[in-house]
Amino acid sequence: MGGRCRESWYERFLQPCLVELLGSALFIFIGCLSVIENGPDTGLLQPALAHGLALGLIIATLGNISGGHFNPAVSLAAMLIGGLNLVMLLPYWISQLCGGLIGAALAKAVSPEDRFWNASGAAFVTVQEPEQVRGAVVVELILTALLALAVCMGAINEKTQGPLAPFSIGFAVTVDILAGGAVSGACMNPARAFGPAVVANHWDFHWIYWLGPLLGSLLVGVLIRIRAFPGTETQKKTFSYGSS
Repeated sequence: MGGRCRESWYERFLQPCLVELLGSALFIFIGCLSVIENGPDTGLLQPALAHGLALGLIIATLGNISGGHFNPAVSLAAMLIGGLNLVMLLPYWISQLCGGLIGAALAKAVSPEDRFWNASGAAFVTVQEPEQVRGAVVVELILTALLALAVCMGAINEKTQGPLAPFSIGFAVTVDILAGGAVSGACMNPARAFGPAVVANHWDFHWIYWLGPLLGSLLVGVLIRIRAFPGTETQKKTFSYGSS
Protein backbone atom coordinates (compact mmCIF):
# COMPACT_ATOMS: atom_id res chain seq x y z
CA MET A 1 0.00 0.00 0.00
CA GLY A 2 2.78 2.41 0.98
CA GLY A 3 4.71 1.54 -2.18
CA ARG A 4 1.70 2.33 -4.37
CA CYS A 5 1.20 5.66 -2.58
CA ARG A 6 4.85 6.58 -3.07
CA GLU A 7 4.66 5.59 -6.74
CA SER A 8 1.52 7.64 -7.23
CA TRP A 9 3.12 10.67 -5.57
CA TYR A 10 6.21 10.27 -7.72
CA GLU A 11 4.26 9.90 -10.96
CA ARG A 12 1.82 12.72 -10.25
CA PHE A 13 4.16 15.34 -8.82
CA LEU A 14 7.89 14.62 -8.91
CA GLN A 15 8.25 12.90 -12.28
CA PRO A 16 6.51 15.67 -14.29
CA CYS A 17 8.72 18.31 -12.67
CA LEU A 18 11.86 16.31 -13.45
CA VAL A 19 10.73 15.95 -17.07
CA GLU A 20 10.03 19.67 -17.32
CA LEU A 21 13.53 20.34 -16.01
CA LEU A 22 15.10 17.87 -18.45
CA GLY A 23 13.07 19.02 -21.44
CA SER A 24 13.71 22.70 -20.72
CA ALA A 25 17.44 22.04 -20.34
CA LEU A 26 17.60 20.18 -23.66
CA PHE A 27 15.49 22.74 -25.52
CA ILE A 28 17.39 25.74 -24.20
CA PHE A 29 20.77 24.07 -24.69
CA ILE A 30 19.98 23.47 -28.37
CA GLY A 31 18.44 26.91 -28.76
CA CYS A 32 21.38 28.72 -27.18
CA LEU A 33 23.91 26.68 -29.12
CA SER A 34 22.13 27.48 -32.39
CA VAL A 35 22.43 31.20 -31.64
CA ILE A 36 26.05 31.00 -30.48
CA GLU A 37 27.13 28.98 -33.53
CA ASN A 38 24.89 30.84 -35.98
CA GLY A 39 26.78 31.85 -39.11
CA PRO A 40 26.51 35.32 -40.63
CA ASP A 41 24.87 34.02 -43.82
CA THR A 42 22.00 32.13 -42.19
CA GLY A 43 20.35 35.03 -40.37
CA LEU A 44 17.32 33.89 -38.39
CA LEU A 45 16.89 30.60 -40.26
CA GLN A 46 19.27 28.48 -38.20
CA PRO A 47 17.93 29.55 -34.76
CA ALA A 48 14.34 29.32 -35.99
CA LEU A 49 14.71 25.78 -37.28
CA ALA A 50 16.77 24.64 -34.29
CA HIS A 51 14.29 25.99 -31.73
CA GLY A 52 11.21 24.75 -33.57
CA LEU A 53 12.47 21.28 -34.46
CA ALA A 54 13.96 20.74 -31.01
CA LEU A 55 10.77 21.74 -29.25
CA GLY A 56 8.60 19.53 -31.45
CA LEU A 57 10.87 16.54 -30.95
CA ILE A 58 11.13 16.97 -27.17
CA ILE A 59 7.37 17.42 -26.80
CA ALA A 60 6.76 14.30 -28.90
CA THR A 61 9.08 12.21 -26.72
CA LEU A 62 8.40 13.62 -23.23
CA GLY A 63 4.97 15.19 -23.54
CA ASN A 64 3.06 12.16 -22.26
CA ILE A 65 4.73 12.51 -18.87
CA SER A 66 4.52 16.21 -18.06
CA GLY A 67 2.47 17.70 -20.86
CA GLY A 68 5.57 19.01 -22.59
CA HIS A 69 5.34 22.66 -21.59
CA PHE A 70 9.02 23.63 -21.10
CA ASN A 71 7.83 27.23 -20.91
CA PRO A 72 6.31 29.15 -17.96
CA ALA A 73 3.99 31.02 -20.32
CA VAL A 74 2.62 27.77 -21.75
CA SER A 75 2.11 26.38 -18.25
CA LEU A 76 0.13 29.48 -17.34
CA ALA A 77 -2.15 29.10 -20.36
CA ALA A 78 -2.58 25.37 -19.68
CA MET A 79 -3.52 26.06 -16.07
CA LEU A 80 -6.08 28.68 -17.08
CA ILE A 81 -7.96 26.30 -19.39
CA GLY A 82 -7.88 23.32 -17.04
CA GLY A 83 -4.91 21.43 -18.45
CA LEU A 84 -2.73 21.85 -15.36
CA ASN A 85 -3.56 21.95 -11.67
CA LEU A 86 -2.87 25.30 -10.03
CA VAL A 87 -0.86 23.47 -7.36
CA MET A 88 1.61 22.36 -10.04
CA LEU A 89 2.12 25.75 -11.65
CA LEU A 90 4.87 27.02 -9.35
CA PRO A 91 6.79 23.69 -9.32
CA TYR A 92 6.62 23.66 -13.12
CA TRP A 93 7.94 27.22 -13.29
CA ILE A 94 10.81 26.42 -10.93
CA SER A 95 11.69 23.30 -12.91
CA GLN A 96 11.60 25.17 -16.22
CA LEU A 97 13.75 28.04 -14.94
CA CYS A 98 16.29 25.62 -13.47
CA GLY A 99 16.29 23.71 -16.75
CA GLY A 100 16.90 26.96 -18.61
CA LEU A 101 19.84 27.72 -16.38
CA ILE A 102 21.32 24.24 -16.90
CA GLY A 103 20.84 24.40 -20.67
CA ALA A 104 22.46 27.81 -20.96
CA ALA A 105 25.38 26.74 -18.74
CA LEU A 106 25.96 23.63 -20.87
CA ALA A 107 25.90 25.74 -24.04
CA LYS A 108 28.57 27.98 -22.54
CA ALA A 109 30.66 24.99 -21.47
CA VAL A 110 30.84 23.51 -24.99
CA SER A 111 31.20 26.78 -26.92
CA PRO A 112 34.44 28.59 -27.78
CA GLU A 113 34.75 31.58 -25.46
CA ASP A 114 34.99 34.14 -28.24
CA ARG A 115 31.84 32.86 -29.97
CA PHE A 116 29.97 32.70 -26.70
CA TRP A 117 30.65 36.33 -25.84
CA ASN A 118 30.20 37.54 -29.43
CA ALA A 119 26.67 36.13 -29.21
CA SER A 120 26.19 37.51 -25.66
CA GLY A 121 25.72 33.95 -24.50
CA ALA A 122 22.52 33.68 -26.57
CA ALA A 123 20.87 36.20 -24.24
CA PHE A 124 18.34 38.53 -25.86
CA VAL A 125 20.07 41.70 -27.00
CA THR A 126 17.76 42.76 -29.83
CA VAL A 127 16.25 45.63 -27.86
CA GLN A 128 18.92 48.29 -27.43
CA GLU A 129 16.95 51.52 -26.99
CA PRO A 130 13.90 52.50 -24.90
CA GLU A 131 12.10 53.43 -28.13
CA GLN A 132 12.11 49.76 -29.11
CA VAL A 133 10.47 48.54 -25.91
CA ARG A 134 6.83 49.07 -26.86
CA GLY A 135 7.16 47.22 -30.16
CA ALA A 136 9.10 44.39 -28.51
CA VAL A 137 6.47 43.88 -25.80
CA VAL A 138 3.66 43.85 -28.36
CA VAL A 139 5.53 41.41 -30.60
CA GLU A 140 6.32 39.09 -27.67
CA LEU A 141 2.66 39.18 -26.66
CA ILE A 142 1.41 38.33 -30.15
CA LEU A 143 4.01 35.66 -30.87
CA THR A 144 3.40 33.97 -27.51
CA ALA A 145 -0.34 34.13 -28.11
CA LEU A 146 0.15 32.17 -31.34
CA LEU A 147 2.31 29.61 -29.56
CA ALA A 148 -0.12 29.29 -26.64
CA LEU A 149 -3.02 28.93 -29.08
CA ALA A 150 -1.20 26.11 -30.86
CA VAL A 151 -0.68 24.36 -27.52
CA CYS A 152 -4.15 24.91 -26.09
CA MET A 153 -6.10 24.05 -29.21
CA GLY A 154 -3.75 21.45 -30.64
CA ALA A 155 -2.84 19.50 -27.52
CA ILE A 156 -5.38 20.24 -24.79
CA ASN A 157 -8.84 21.07 -26.14
CA GLU A 158 -10.61 17.81 -26.95
CA LYS A 159 -12.50 19.26 -29.92
CA THR A 160 -9.39 20.35 -31.78
CA GLN A 161 -6.47 18.29 -30.46
CA GLY A 162 -4.59 16.08 -32.90
CA PRO A 163 -1.60 13.74 -33.13
CA LEU A 164 0.49 16.33 -34.96
CA ALA A 165 0.28 18.82 -32.10
CA PRO A 166 3.99 18.54 -31.09
CA PHE A 167 5.12 19.43 -34.58
CA SER A 168 2.48 22.14 -34.97
CA ILE A 169 3.82 23.71 -31.79
CA GLY A 170 7.36 23.45 -33.11
CA PHE A 171 6.29 25.04 -36.40
CA ALA A 172 4.67 27.88 -34.44
CA VAL A 173 7.99 28.58 -32.74
CA THR A 174 9.84 28.52 -36.08
CA VAL A 175 7.34 30.87 -37.71
CA ASP A 176 7.42 33.21 -34.72
CA ILE A 177 11.21 33.48 -34.76
CA LEU A 178 11.32 34.09 -38.51
CA ALA A 179 8.63 36.77 -38.21
CA GLY A 180 9.60 38.57 -35.02
CA GLY A 181 13.22 37.71 -34.37
CA ALA A 182 14.47 41.03 -35.72
CA VAL A 183 12.04 43.04 -33.56
CA SER A 184 12.24 41.43 -30.13
CA GLY A 185 14.36 38.31 -30.54
CA ALA A 186 11.17 36.19 -30.44
CA CYS A 187 11.68 34.68 -27.01
CA MET A 188 8.11 33.60 -26.09
CA ASN A 189 9.57 31.79 -23.10
CA PRO A 190 10.76 33.36 -19.82
CA ALA A 191 12.90 30.29 -19.10
CA ARG A 192 14.67 30.70 -22.45
CA ALA A 193 15.45 34.31 -21.50
CA PHE A 194 16.35 33.61 -17.87
CA GLY A 195 19.04 30.95 -18.35
CA PRO A 196 21.28 32.89 -20.76
CA ALA A 197 20.71 36.12 -18.81
CA VAL A 198 22.17 34.48 -15.69
CA VAL A 199 25.05 32.76 -17.47
CA ALA A 200 26.04 35.81 -19.52
CA ASN A 201 25.01 38.31 -16.83
CA HIS A 202 22.99 40.27 -19.38
CA TRP A 203 19.83 41.80 -17.90
CA ASP A 204 19.14 44.76 -20.20
CA PHE A 205 15.39 44.93 -20.88
CA HIS A 206 15.06 41.40 -19.49
CA TRP A 207 11.62 42.16 -18.07
CA ILE A 208 10.23 42.33 -21.64
CA TYR A 209 10.66 38.57 -21.97
CA TRP A 210 8.54 37.97 -18.90
CA LEU A 211 5.85 40.57 -19.42
CA GLY A 212 5.16 39.95 -23.11
CA PRO A 213 4.96 36.13 -23.00
CA LEU A 214 2.95 35.99 -19.77
CA LEU A 215 0.46 38.57 -21.07
CA GLY A 216 0.12 36.64 -24.34
CA SER A 217 -0.56 33.35 -22.60
CA LEU A 218 -2.92 35.03 -20.15
CA LEU A 219 -4.89 36.51 -23.04
CA VAL A 220 -5.23 33.17 -24.83
CA GLY A 221 -6.11 31.30 -21.65
CA VAL A 222 -8.81 33.76 -20.66
CA LEU A 223 -10.31 33.91 -24.15
CA ILE A 224 -10.51 30.12 -24.46
CA ARG A 225 -11.73 29.56 -20.92
CA ILE A 226 -14.32 32.33 -20.68
CA ARG A 227 -15.38 33.41 -24.14
CA ALA A 228 -14.39 31.08 -26.95
CA PHE A 229 -15.30 27.69 -25.52
CA PRO A 230 -17.36 28.18 -22.36
CA GLY A 231 -18.01 24.97 -20.50
CA THR A 232 -16.04 22.72 -22.85
CA GLU A 233 -13.73 20.03 -21.60
CA THR A 234 -10.12 21.04 -22.25
CA GLN A 235 -8.06 18.35 -20.58
CA LYS A 236 -6.07 15.77 -22.46
CA LYS A 237 -4.16 12.64 -21.58
CA THR A 238 -0.78 14.23 -22.14
CA PHE A 239 -1.62 16.85 -19.50
CA SER A 240 -3.04 14.37 -16.99
CA TYR A 241 -0.09 14.50 -14.62
CA GLY A 242 -1.09 17.17 -12.17
CA SER A 243 -4.15 18.19 -14.18
CA SER A 244 -7.25 19.36 -12.40
